[in-house]
Amino acid sequence: MKVIPVLVRSDNYAYLLVDEQTREAAAVDIYDVPKVTAKAKEENVKITSLLTTHHHQDHSGGNETFASRNPGIKIYGGSSRCSAMTDEVKDGDVLKVGANITVKCMATPCHTQDSICFYVTDSQTSQKGVFTGDTLFIGGCGRFFEGTGAEMNKALSSLGTLPDETVTYPGHEYTASNFKFGISVEPDNEAIKKGIKLAQENKITTGLTTIADEKQFNVFMRLGSEAV
Repeated sequence: MKVIPVLVRSDNYAYLLVDEQTREAAAVDIYDVPKVTAKAKEENVKITSLLTTHHHQDHSGGNETFASRNPGIKIYGGSSRCSAMTDEVKDGDVLKVGANITVKCMATPCHTQDSICFYVTDSQTSQKGVFTGDTLFIGGCGRFFEGTGAEMNKALSSLGTLPDETVTYPGHEYTASNFKFGISVEPDNEAIKKGIKLAQENKITTGLTTIADEKQFNVFMRLGSEAV
């Protein structure tokens, strides 16, 4: 399994989720079709489906264009509000990418009510990852546009049950600002200090941290901490 981030706006991530055996890929939150398809061509992979984390334009905005160029393409999303969606997915639904990648859908309503996180595993390599859209960011979480704090806590708690080694792939590069807030809440948290250093040393931080890390440095997943 190979995950290729594609920066499609100033801070938005699309991704190619590649099954390395078949060279088939799912595009996550494609948005900028020319940029993502160019990356797929560069990597010599074929996009066989689209995964949409939620309906907001900066995530689902490229679906219709890609569908018009690729008739019959499967476009998965949490509701019909996701542009050009062909298949609605619900919590617990399972999809496949190529020969080896399994995708488990996790409903995480709050940022939007149709927010879906995609937990992915590779049967050949045992790699694990999760595409979290605007629900979980590295060191932070999304705004509650269509939900409540209780819903976000439930969503983050659900993500927290994933294996510790699960790599996180969020929808935006907000890491530096998230840790700036986090250190104001937990000034003595050494994990947050390491996160600040990570953001200083890496312009792109997606794919560099795990669910285990989030439990240590994301204040929104540390509501049981005395400092929080």
